[in-house]
Amino acid sequence: QVQLMESGGGSVQAGGSLRLSCAASGITTSAYCMGWFRQAPGRERLWVANIYVSSGTTYYADSAKGRFTISRDYAERTLYLDMNGLNPEDTAMYFCAAKSSYGPSGNCANFMEDSFPYWGKGTQVTVSS
Repeated sequence: QVQLMESGGGSVQAGGSLRLSCAASGITTSAYCMGWFRQAPGRERLWVANIYVSSGTTYYADSAKGRFTISRDYAERTLYLDMNGLNPEDTAMYFCAAKSSYGPSGNCANFMEDSFPYWGKGTQVTVSS
Protein backbone atom coordinates (compact mmCIF):
# COMPACT_ATOMS: atom_id res chain seq x y z
CA GLN A 1 0.00 0.00 0.00
CA VAL A 2 1.38 3.39 -0.99
CA GLN A 3 1.68 5.85 1.87
CA LEU A 4 2.69 9.49 1.57
CA MET A 5 3.85 11.89 4.26
CA GLU A 6 4.46 15.57 3.70
CA SER A 7 6.79 17.82 5.67
CA GLY A 8 8.47 21.19 5.40
CA GLY A 9 5.51 23.50 5.77
CA GLY A 10 5.66 26.55 8.00
CA SER A 11 5.17 30.28 8.26
CA VAL A 12 7.14 32.68 6.09
CA GLN A 13 6.92 36.30 5.07
CA ALA A 14 5.97 37.39 1.60
CA GLY A 15 8.86 36.93 -0.80
CA GLY A 16 10.26 34.04 1.17
CA SER A 17 10.92 30.45 0.19
CA LEU A 18 10.06 26.99 1.46
CA ARG A 19 10.90 23.45 0.41
CA LEU A 20 8.19 20.86 0.90
CA SER A 21 9.04 17.17 0.99
CA CYS A 22 6.88 14.09 0.53
CA ALA A 23 8.22 10.76 1.72
CA ALA A 24 6.69 7.82 -0.12
CA SER A 25 6.56 4.23 1.02
CA GLY A 26 5.17 1.21 -0.79
CA ILE A 27 6.36 2.43 -4.20
CA THR A 28 8.48 -0.28 -5.80
CA THR A 29 8.67 1.01 -9.37
CA SER A 30 9.41 4.33 -11.03
CA ALA A 31 6.24 4.03 -13.14
CA TYR A 32 4.43 6.64 -11.12
CA CYS A 33 3.21 10.17 -11.53
CA MET A 34 3.40 12.28 -8.39
CA GLY A 35 2.04 15.70 -7.76
CA TRP A 36 1.30 18.54 -5.39
CA PHE A 37 -2.09 20.06 -4.70
CA ARG A 38 -3.10 22.82 -2.32
CA GLN A 39 -6.26 23.85 -0.52
CA ALA A 40 -6.89 27.24 1.03
CA PRO A 41 -9.46 27.55 3.84
CA GLY A 42 -12.99 27.41 2.49
CA ARG A 43 -11.84 26.73 -1.05
CA GLU A 44 -11.53 23.69 -3.30
CA ARG A 45 -8.31 21.73 -3.60
CA LEU A 46 -6.29 22.89 -6.61
CA TRP A 47 -3.52 21.24 -8.60
CA VAL A 48 -0.03 22.79 -8.38
CA ALA A 49 2.42 20.54 -10.26
CA ASN A 50 3.06 16.97 -11.46
CA ILE A 51 6.15 14.97 -12.29
CA TYR A 52 6.80 11.61 -13.91
CA VAL A 53 9.03 9.76 -11.46
CA SER A 54 10.76 7.81 -14.25
CA SER A 55 11.62 10.63 -16.65
CA GLY A 56 11.39 13.73 -14.49
CA THR A 57 9.04 15.40 -16.97
CA THR A 58 7.15 18.15 -15.18
CA TYR A 59 3.86 19.97 -15.52
CA TYR A 60 2.83 23.16 -13.71
CA ALA A 61 -0.30 25.12 -13.02
CA ASP A 62 -0.09 28.73 -14.18
CA SER A 63 0.04 29.86 -10.54
CA ALA A 64 3.23 27.85 -10.02
CA LYS A 65 5.14 28.49 -13.23
CA GLY A 66 8.35 30.43 -12.68
CA ARG A 67 8.10 30.31 -8.88
CA PHE A 68 7.73 26.65 -7.89
CA THR A 69 9.87 23.67 -8.89
CA ILE A 70 8.77 20.06 -8.49
CA SER A 71 11.48 17.40 -8.35
CA ARG A 72 12.00 13.86 -7.11
CA ASP A 73 14.67 11.57 -5.76
CA TYR A 74 13.57 8.07 -6.69
CA ALA A 75 16.32 6.38 -4.69
CA GLU A 76 15.10 8.19 -1.58
CA ARG A 77 11.45 7.79 -2.58
CA THR A 78 11.01 11.50 -1.95
CA LEU A 79 9.12 14.21 -3.82
CA TYR A 80 9.96 17.89 -3.40
CA LEU A 81 8.34 21.23 -4.07
CA ASP A 82 10.64 24.25 -3.95
CA MET A 83 8.60 27.41 -3.59
CA ASN A 84 10.10 30.85 -4.14
CA GLY A 85 8.60 34.30 -4.21
CA LEU A 86 5.79 33.25 -1.90
CA ASN A 87 2.85 35.57 -1.43
CA PRO A 88 -0.16 35.47 0.91
CA GLU A 89 -2.27 33.90 -1.85
CA ASP A 90 -0.04 30.81 -1.57
CA THR A 91 -1.29 30.19 1.98
CA ALA A 92 -2.86 26.74 1.98
CA MET A 93 -2.57 23.16 3.07
CA TYR A 94 -0.29 21.42 0.58
CA PHE A 95 -0.92 17.79 -0.30
CA CYS A 96 1.26 15.22 -2.01
CA ALA A 97 -0.47 12.73 -4.35
CA ALA A 98 0.59 9.72 -6.39
CA LYS A 99 -0.77 7.43 -9.09
CA SER A 100 0.52 4.66 -11.31
CA SER A 101 1.54 6.09 -14.65
CA TYR A 102 -0.02 3.17 -16.53
CA GLY A 103 -3.23 3.68 -18.45
CA PRO A 104 -5.11 6.81 -19.49
CA SER A 105 -5.69 8.06 -15.97
CA GLY A 106 -1.98 7.69 -15.24
CA ASN A 107 -1.03 10.36 -17.76
CA CYS A 108 0.82 12.97 -15.76
CA ALA A 109 -0.72 15.69 -17.89
CA ASN A 110 -4.02 14.63 -16.31
CA PHE A 111 -4.09 16.80 -13.22
CA MET A 112 -7.61 15.91 -12.15
CA GLU A 113 -7.76 15.28 -8.43
CA ASP A 114 -9.80 12.09 -8.78
CA SER A 115 -7.12 10.50 -11.00
CA PHE A 116 -4.85 10.23 -7.93
CA PRO A 117 -5.70 7.33 -5.58
CA TYR A 118 -2.94 8.01 -3.03
CA TRP A 119 -2.77 11.10 -0.83
CA GLY A 120 -0.83 12.43 2.11
CA LYS A 121 -2.40 14.26 5.02
CA GLY A 122 -0.92 17.62 4.07
CA THR A 123 1.45 20.23 5.41
CA GLN A 124 0.40 23.80 6.18
CA VAL A 125 2.05 26.77 4.47
CA THR A 126 1.25 30.25 5.78
CA VAL A 127 2.58 33.37 4.07
CA SER A 128 2.24 36.70 5.82
CA SER A 129 2.38 40.09 4.15
